[in-house]
Amino acid sequence: MSSRTSHVVADRLNGIQENVWVELIELAKEVKPVNLGQGFPDFAAPEFITKALRDALKQPDIFLNQYTRSYGHPRLVNALSKLYSKLLCRELDPLNEILVTIGADEAIYCTIMALVNPGDEVIIIEPFFDIYEPVTKMAGGIPVFVPLRPKKTHGPISSADWVLDPKELASKFTNKTKMIIVNTPNNPLGKVFTRSELEMIAELCKKHNVICVMDEVYEWLVFKGSEHIRMATLPGMWERTLTIGSAGKTFSITGWKIGWLYGPRELTKFPQLLHENCISSCATPLQEAIAVGLEIENEHMGTPESYWRDLVDTLEPKRDRMAKFLTTVGMAPTVPEGGYFMMADVSEIASKIDLDAETGMKDYRFVKWLCRNKKLQGIPISAFYCNEHRNLGENFIRFCFCKEETTLEKAEQIIMDLKNSLL
Repeated sequence: MSSRTSHVVADRLNGIQENVWVELIELAKEVKPVNLGQGFPDFAAPEFITKALRDALKQPDIFLNQYTRSYGHPRLVNALSKLYSKLLCRELDPLNEILVTIGADEAIYCTIMALVNPGDEVIIIEPFFDIYEPVTKMAGGIPVFVPLRPKKTHGPISSADWVLDPKELASKFTNKTKMIIVNTPNNPLGKVFTRSELEMIAELCKKHNVICVMDEVYEWLVFKGSEHIRMATLPGMWERTLTIGSAGKTFSITGWKIGWLYGPRELTKFPQLLHENCISSCATPLQEAIAVGLEIENEHMGTPESYWRDLVDTLEPKRDRMAKFLTTVGMAPTVPEGGYFMMADVSEIASKIDLDAETGMKDYRFVKWLCRNKKLQGIPISAFYCNEHRNLGENFIRFCFCKEETTLEKAEQIIMDLKNSLL
C-alpha cells in the first residue's frame, strides 16, 4: 500500500501532516468537554448581521442567489474600500486592490502560492497560526522561523512582554528572503505589535526588498492600553504589504468563512489571478450581508453604537476573569493585549499529574489528560511552533475566552476542582 500511495500523492504534500485540530476535534466529539480550545464564540452573532443575511435571501433581486464577481461582490468590495480608505488615509481601488476569499485561510493560501517560488525563504514569527508553514512548503518555499521570547518568566506577564530579538530577526533576512508574515494581534499569544516593533520589521523589509504579509484578522479585538497599527500605513510599506482580514473575527461569524486581502495592485493581482482560476467566488448572500454590516460599522465606528467597541467591552472582563482564575490555580497566564485567546503556563500543575497514559509532548499530553479526565479542552501551544522550536511551547496551553459567562463559569469550576484534587 505504501508504494502505491507514493505514486498517488503529490510531492508537494511531502512532510505535510495532519494539524492539531484533527485529533482534538475528534477528541472533543468523543468526550464532549467544556470547549475552550477552538476559537469561536458560543454566543449569538449580532442581530444586524443575521438580519442582513435574511434580507439578502428574501430580496426580489434573484441575482443575489447566483454567482457574483469572482474577486468580490461589488457591494462588499466597495464597503471594504470605504472602510480601509479611511483607516489607511489613501484611496483603495475596490476593483483592483481588494480580493474577497473563502475565509482568511484562503487569503493566506492565495498570497503565498501566488508569490512564493521554490527556494524562496519566508520568515515566520513564532508562535504562528498553523497554516503558514504547510502552505509555504507546498509552494516550494523554505520557512525560516524566528520566535518571540518572554522578557520575564515570573510575576504578571503580558503579551507585550514577548518580544523579538532585533539581531536574531535581522539575521534571518538574506538574499533569498521573499516574504515575512506578521500576525497582529497574534494568535495564540494575543500580542499587539507596537509601532516601533513594526518599524523595525519595515526597515528590514525595505532594506532587503521583502514582501510583508500582515495577518490582521483580530484587528478589531484590541484592549485598552494597546493600539492596532497597520503596517501598510508606515512610510514606504504600502507598496510591499498585503493585509488579510476576516469577517468571521470581525462579526463573530466564523462559520461564514469570508475573508479578504488588500494591497497595491502590483501585488494583489497575483492572488486575484490564482483565486479566479482555481477557486472562484464566495457565497453571494453572505457577501451581501457582510457588506451591510461593514456599512453600518463604518458609520458607527468609534461611537457607543459600534459593535466592534461593544465586543471589546464585552471580551475584556472575560479575559480578566480567566486570567484571575488561572492565576489562582498556578496556571500562570500571559494576559493578551488583543484577540480572544490566552496562553497559560501549566508546567507547575502538570508536574503533579501522571501523564504517562497520553502521547506526545508535555503540552499535548496535558491537554488530552485535561480533556479526558476533567472535561475541559484547551490547545497545546507547541503546535504553533516549528519542529525545531516545539520545546519553546511545551509548557503552555491556549484557552479561548470569547465564550458565554456560563461556559467560563463551568471552566473555572473545573480548574478550581483540579487544584483542590492535587492538594
